[in-house]
Amino acid sequence: MEKSESTKIEMGESSKLERKLGKAPLLGSPSHAISSAVVANKRAGNYKRGIAIFDLILRIAAVATAIGAAVGMGTAGETLPFFTQFFQFEAGYDDLPTFQFFVVAMAIVVAYLVLSIPFSIVCIARSHVVAPRLLLIIFDTAIVSLTTSAAGASAAIVYLAHNGNQDANWLAFCNQFGDFCQTTSGAVVAGFITVVILLILIVLSAIALKRH
Repeated sequence: MEKSESTKIEMGESSKLERKLGKAPLLGSPSHAISSAVVANKRAGNYKRGIAIFDLILRIAAVATAIGAAVGMGTAGETLPFFTQFFQFEAGYDDLPTFQFFVVAMAIVVAYLVLSIPFSIVCIARSHVVAPRLLLIIFDTAIVSLTTSAAGASAAIVYLAHNGNQDANWLAFCNQFGDFCQTTSGAVVAGFITVVILLILIVLSAIALKRH
């Protein structure tokens, strides 16, 4: 009887020591760590899903601005109401190779953005995937280079059309072809808006990839 009582006392004292040393709470620590990790992953997933939704909205907006730029430039043209026996004064986008390049470039941008929308939807449905975001940031960078070159070159032509260049004896003709210059200027502005949206898309993709 004395031995059994002594063993009970020793077991009770050892359990008290374990509680004091903090060994008993260790039994619940793995589940707590797992639950905290799940919560952290859920928050990260919601954050990335929010970025993907914003990405999709911006892509749709970029499609609209790129279509506006392409259609605006492609339909730019004006014929003056006066003419001579041998000449008729008219201006069109196809008179300048730079404007033709702008229309083709914007058409390529529209096609790419439409094709990239399914990848953006995949990023919303599966926010933790890396491959679609990586593809988007690579192709977005290439497309923004094309868009910037087309918009920049066309902006230079529009500037010359408005102001001319006295050193090169290039005369401004927007005083005569006002509607044509207004339409081409609007198309160039829409092109630069597309550039800004594409740059924001690249930044968003980089942020989403960084959080991986």
